[in-house]
Formats: sequence, C-alpha cells, structure tokens
Amino acid sequence: MKKIPFITREQAEEMAKTYPTPFYVYDEKGMRENAAAVKEAFAWNRGFREYFAVKANPNPYILKIMKDYDFGCDCSSYTELMLAKSCGFDGEHIMFSSNDTPAEEFAYAAELGTVINLDDFTHIDFLEKTIGYIPETISCRFNPGGIFEMSNGIMDNPGDAKYGMTKEQILEAFRVLKAKGAKEFGVHAFLASNTVTNEYYPKLARQLFELVAELQEKTGCHVAFVNLSGGVGIPYTPDQEPNDIRAIGEGVREAFEEILVPAGMGDVKIFAEMGRFMAGPYGGLVTKAIHEKHTYKEYIGVDACAANLMRPAIYGAYHHITVLGKEDMPCDHIYDVTGSLCENCDKFAVDRKLPEIAMGDYLFIHDAGAHGFSMGYNYNGKLRSAELLLQEDGSVKMIRRAERPEDYFATFDCFDDIKIER
Repeated sequence: MKKIPFITREQAEEMAKTYPTPFYVYDEKGMRENAAAVKEAFAWNRGFREYFAVKANPNPYILKIMKDYDFGCDCSSYTELMLAKSCGFDGEHIMFSSNDTPAEEFAYAAELGTVINLDDFTHIDFLEKTIGYIPETISCRFNPGGIFEMSNGIMDNPGDAKYGMTKEQILEAFRVLKAKGAKEFGVHAFLASNTVTNEYYPKLARQLFELVAELQEKTGCHVAFVNLSGGVGIPYTPDQEPNDIRAIGEGVREAFEEILVPAGMGDVKIFAEMGRFMAGPYGGLVTKAIHEKHTYKEYIGVDACAANLMRPAIYGAYHHITVLGKEDMPCDHIYDVTGSLCENCDKFAVDRKLPEIAMGDYLFIHDAGAHGFSMGYNYNGKLRSAELLLQEDGSVKMIRRAERPEDYFATFDCFDDIKIER
C-alpha cells in the first residue's frame, strides 16, 4: 500500500508561513470518515460505543470530533478526566480504565459518574474506602495469562502484563461487588497491541463472550457490556494491508450470535477503546531539513526531534517518511534522519531509502496522529510544537499553539521576577 500524505508541499509551505516547523497536522475529513465507518461496522449492536483513548491524542478538538459520533472517552488519569468533562462528556460517556490508581483519581471518577474499570481485585476495597460505596455499574479488567496467539503467530504475552485479574479473581470480584450493591457489570480486556489483522477483535470477543456467559451463570450478575478495549492497529509500513473495520465488526457479530444470543445475553453492549485506529493515520509531523552531514553515514538533520515524536527513538518504531514534492522521485539515497537531541537514538529513520533531500525540503512523517504529540517531552529544553487541524473545507486551524520559553519556565517559582527574553 502506497503511503500518500494528506497535504502537499504547497500546503506545507503555506502553513509554515504562519506556523513554523515542526508542527503536527491532522486530517479532519479522514478522521470523520473513519469514525463513521466504525459506527457503521458495529451498528448491529444497539449499545455499541467507541470510547476514544484520550492518551492517544488529548486535544479538545479531536475529542469533540469523536463526540459528534456519540463516542465517549477512555480516560486513565485525573487530568484526562478533567479534559473529558471540559469537552462536555457526561459520566456515561467516560470509561475510567486506570491501574495503580491514586485515591483522588477514583474519587473524581466517581464524582463524574464515570464507568470505573477495576484493574485488580484489591481495588474493590480501595475504591469502597475511598468513595464510601460501590457504584451500581462497575467493570473489571481481565487478564487470561499465557500468550495470545492467532493464525499468524504469537501476538503478545498477557502473562507478562501488569494489567487485569485472573479468571478466579474476576469470578470472586463479581460475587463481592454484587454483595456490595453493584447491579450492572462489565468485562474489559486488552491482550495485544497494534494488531494489523482482522482476526484480533473477533478472537478476543469469543474469549470474552465465553467468559461473561460463565460469569453470569456462576455469579448471577447481570453482564451489561463487554469492552474489547484497543489493540486494533494501523499499517505503519507500506507493505502492510490496513485493517478492514467492517470485516472486524462482522467477525464480532458472528461470535456474539454464536455465544451470547443462545445464552440469553443478546442485550450485552459492545464497547471499544480504540485510539491508534481512530487517529493514527490522520496525523502527520511536518519538519524541515536544516542540516546535512557526510561522515561514516549520510545524515539529514531536521528541525523536529524525539521530543516531538519519540516512538522511533524508544521503540525503534517505523514511521514512513515522504519528502513533500518529491513523491514520484526515485528513492536512491540512503539516510539517517535525525533530530538535535543529545541522544544517539534521536533518529526518525535509519538507513532509509529516500529521494535526494535538499536543505529546506519538508518531510512528512506519517501515522503520527496517535501517541505522537501526546508522548512529547521537554528534554534538552525542547519546546513542544503547534498542532493544526486541516478542516474539511481545506482551511487550517491551530488547535494548540507551540510552547514558548515562558511555558518551560512557568513551574519554577524562582523565575517569577525574571523576564523571558526572546
């Protein structure tokens, strides 16, 4: 699959006149079309709801796009809860899936009326002591242990993950929660990350549907929803085929009708918490080539760095790069594309075949709409970039300004009387 950027060199040049590089840009049209496709794929389930993973892209404008489709927010911290509330999401539209959770975060989640998803059996008593009661609607996170395999091999190792309860623990958790007043129950699980196969959600669904049928039978608890969480990925490399969300939805429907309907559980709602799939392909980091270096390798230095997009540096993750305006030129040069951090891992690409890059060329780093800006940091005193929204009518809106030096110094109480010079 050829990777095609959703902006041209001319658009990048025009944006850069107002918003200096590096900057993130998001494709509103693509994001909305994808959201509509997700909703359509699961329309067979009356209660279906996508709870967008806020950690993937915590920008109010992105969250409000999701809100237009009656999606919710998956939050995992106090500030993410604050953000969801400020964007107009009510408790029913907020799933609080946290781990190692501080008391004040449980208290705020309860105050907002969110659906709380407990990560561990011990959190039952912790939650009750914190807020004084057990909510009538509650969810528990399940971890089956072992490894998670599909037809194309091992996908992940849940047994090594810190998340979730064992089957025995979740059985006991349901009994205890019911005795403490819970009436509506849910089960949540995340067993593999960034899967690029239509098989993942249907297989996970079968495993969870069998579990909840057993839970309801053995505990008498009413299971109201099954949360398939995230894990539906995107094709970062050009040789991968993207997931077909309609085929995925159909696979989950088949499992639902084979397992839950005969068990008298046809009212169970299906939830998802996709972040990467919802936003990843619809965001790009635009950066300019500002240096070239010829030593033991050929280097192109750009004005972005790992502080802007850290996935390649910390995971060795691949992000495709297009040199805007040179899409049809031969990729006959081999470069390391680097940033300016004092870390040798600060590379967006290693030994990457690209067209010849001239100083001033704009590079579009693909698939950065999720876990891109949100993972940014200020190492070396680097300031985070602006975020722009390419709106459906073709206009561009700044949805987060670039950080300024005064932002960097704002939390130091010893700089109150110092004027930041530019």
